[in-house]
Amino acid sequence: MKIRKMFPGDVNDVLLLIRGLAEYEKAPNEVINTPELMLKHMEEKLFHAFVAEESESIVGMAICYFRYSTWKGKCLYLEDLYVLEDYRGKGVGLALFNKCKEYGLEENCVRMNWQVLDWNQPAIDFYKGSGTYFDPEWINCSIDLSV
Repeated sequence: MKIRKMFPGDVNDVLLLIRGLAEYEKAPNEVINTPELMLKHMEEKLFHAFVAEESESIVGMAICYFRYSTWKGKCLYLEDLYVLEDYRGKGVGLALFNKCKEYGLEENCVRMNWQVLDWNQPAIDFYKGSGTYFDPEWINCSIDLSV
């Protein structure tokens, strides 16, 4: 298995993984992204992505981007980490997670943030094993700007 930077030619495979993640998170109709938009956003460097590749097939992905903390400075936000079911429990997720941490350090980030659904116990257990701090105080908020 190889962990590498996502290339433009990987967009269709990564979008399939994104759809797989949406299915897993019980929100399959929420994905409105397209290969064209992803390519445009890659060119604009809105996100960075790493893929796990085995036998020339992409079996996992991690998508991240920079954010800014007024208290801490430059941070990395892990938007999505997803591994195909057949490859879970084999170190693929950990390798992708560690690649993001390594990338954050290379880019002088002071921390990495992400979210995990409260019912996703396998992911919670995975993150607990990595020394993750779970914040009980903050409430996540969002607003749809496309309406």
